[in-house]
Amino acid sequence: MKPQFRYLDKPVLEPVPGCDWADKMVLNPAIIKDPDSNRIHMLFRATGPWPQKRREGCHDPYPIFLGYATSDDLGETWDADFSRPALAPVMGYEEHELYTMDINGNRVRNYANGCIEDPRIFTVEDELYVTVACRSFSPGPYWLLDQDPPIQTRYEYVPDWIHSASDEDPFIKAARANETVTVLYKLHLDKLKNRLYEEVFEYMGPLTEGHVSDNRDVFLFPNKMKIDGKMQYVMLHRPMNVLPFDQGETVKKPSIYLAAAEAIEDFATPKATHRLFASSIFDWEENRVGASWPPIQINEQDWLVSYHGKKDIYFGYTQSFMIVREQENDFPVVINRCSDRLMYAERAWEMPSDYPTPCLFTTGGIVINGELIMSYGAADQKIGMSWVNLEELIAYVRTFDEHGNKIS
Repeated sequence: MKPQFRYLDKPVLEPVPGCDWADKMVLNPAIIKDPDSNRIHMLFRATGPWPQKRREGCHDPYPIFLGYATSDDLGETWDADFSRPALAPVMGYEEHELYTMDINGNRVRNYANGCIEDPRIFTVEDELYVTVACRSFSPGPYWLLDQDPPIQTRYEYVPDWIHSASDEDPFIKAARANETVTVLYKLHLDKLKNRLYEEVFEYMGPLTEGHVSDNRDVFLFPNKMKIDGKMQYVMLHRPMNVLPFDQGETVKKPSIYLAAAEAIEDFATPKATHRLFASSIFDWEENRVGASWPPIQINEQDWLVSYHGKKDIYFGYTQSFMIVREQENDFPVVINRCSDRLMYAERAWEMPSDYPTPCLFTTGGIVINGELIMSYGAADQKIGMSWVNLEELIAYVRTFDEHGNKIS
């Protein structure tokens, strides 16, 4: 039987008029359960115009921030701190401004200088982390690209000197195209709970290579797996340009990939190995697929993976699920893939206004008392919540084989 998802008839968070960093969009939230209670913590993406950094002849820049919220009723209502961002981009433009200190005290390139988007929270070997999709420079009102006629604002705040700088620096090459690079931070939940934002996030570095491809929807499995005879970290990611990756010439479209590396810092280097994990096979995912939030372990070998598909700008984003199984000495593989559109924009408040694309985009999932609680961005402007019985969902996904065919 198809599982029943429960939704609210209104968003739990939305833009706040007059809040300079969150008066245009509040969306794509990551959530985690407090280890000592049923309180849920959220990091969400937000943006607003930033005229104090406007360049002559350009639109207002729209830097992207992370905000913080909590819920004490299993996600029904949320208390958000709109007094200030939890994590903000620096928005530097000069060469000397484009550095930060990493967790080891090294001065490194700051890939999170312009935008900090779409957080995902997860543990690896009992340490808490958050990934964010970052741009080196803030765009203008980027949603205008989907208008008719389209207006490209992605490059408006890329400084002129970047275009003449050396390609030998991978940061420069990614910055020139203002590609998305996924960055990893260590996350200190105790500091976040006390709103000591300056002490919450420790910059670890990029997980993807922006000079190879724009890349997002990135997070790790919590434990190492044995692959090619070595215990390695395993990461899900979704490159926009798949041609440099395994079977890219065949799938051609943005797809879900796995990467394996012996050290986390090796993921953004040629030391990592990559394997195609899942590509578009259903009509509602014709344009692309990507993993949505970190896997949930079902048993010793199996994991539930939420993923999204996009058909086109009019049909929008759909969420579904697959079950993957660890292998003896290889990458995990898909064993069940639901061909049904299980979650998609239906309610009036989820319909787009600035964007033409209907969008229900889950970026967080946790389990409390047998219920899967999911947070999602709606219409690229608001935040919603959904609930479903985990066992019923897993049982339904298992009625499909790895290709999405019903198992008799």
